[in-house]
Amino acid sequence: MSYVFKAIRWILGQIIIAVDWLTRPSVPVYTPEKRAELDAATANMAMYQFAQCPFCVKTRRTIRRLGLNIELRDARNDPKWNAELIEQGGKYQVPCLRIEEKGEVKWLYESSAINAYLDQRFSSTAA
Repeated sequence: MSYVFKAIRWILGQIIIAVDWLTRPSVPVYTPEKRAELDAATANMAMYQFAQCPFCVKTRRTIRRLGLNIELRDARNDPKWNAELIEQGGKYQVPCLRIEEKGEVKWLYESSAINAYLDQRFSSTAA
């Protein structure tokens, strides 16, 4: 019976990925100066995620819509990122945005909270 549920989850995951790919927002075009500024602002950010998670898709779409270069870390398939998320973030939950600023690390969970943070911080820079 568990094989049936795994198969259904896999199929639904593939549908989620396909729909995301077909409908994803375009990436804004920035001047080289603005691109350098955004890259510097996001250099110490990483998002722990699963490819097929709908909440992670929601957050990846915001990252793309804002044209941000935030490292994506696969916490399901990469043991290093999995362990780091649990040990340093405190729980096995995605999406999770790791933000390092002024020597302090903040772990932000929940897609809506992550998207609100990114929009508040970067939406004024969108083209």
